[in-house]
Amino acid sequence: MLLAAGRGERMRPLTDQTPKPLLAVQGQPLLGWSLAQMAAGGIRRVVINTAWLGEQIEARFGAETPTAHGPLTVRYSHEQPPGAGFSALETAGGISRALPWLDAVFWVAAGDVFVPDFVFDAQALARFADSEHLAHVWLVPNPPHNPRGDFGLTAQGLATSRPAEGETGYTFSTIGLYRRELFDEPWFELAPGNPDGAKAALAPLLRLAMDAGRVSAQLYSGRWTDVGTPERLAELNR
Repeated sequence: MLLAAGRGERMRPLTDQTPKPLLAVQGQPLLGWSLAQMAAGGIRRVVINTAWLGEQIEARFGAETPTAHGPLTVRYSHEQPPGAGFSALETAGGISRALPWLDAVFWVAAGDVFVPDFVFDAQALARFADSEHLAHVWLVPNPPHNPRGDFGLTAQGLATSRPAEGETGYTFSTIGLYRRELFDEPWFELAPGNPDGAKAALAPLLRLAMDAGRVSAQLYSGRWTDVGTPERLAELNR
């Protein structure tokens, strides 16, 4: 699943007429980089959630989009009814809405993060599927705009909801592997498929599972940019 439903407030005015995942980085839409990397990892089916200007994303990539590694079949989980004011379901709410289209174990990544070296490794998915963890997340060194980080990381490879006192925290890359079980009771209160369209953030859900020792993690040291401002986008294109 690729997350592409955000409004991109910090990117305005660039996102007033163009959804952030379609902004170009080095001649290609941000979302196109992620789709190509997923195809390179052997993924053949992708769900993209949309809200703000989502019709542009579907028009750009269609039901099947070609990549250098073969075509991808794409489904769209539209969170904003046509003609309605902007309304996205946040990350966990959006994943829950798309859950009927997702496998028992699945990847999730943000469509507005530039991480051109990441490998969506089938072996990583297989290892996770054989584990008892509910999620496996990739963490990155803290960028200047998030100096305290989001989560901790133990020597045993478990993510913690907060760094231990005196230890370094890390920033969530937005890339992770998930088990459908995490988005059902007792962990998650929304019904699968989120039929009521409720909003729900992902971080509290991950922290709940982390506190139970059910989230593994690893540090990713490749190129990674949260393209959250026009200045970061311009820097990438330089």
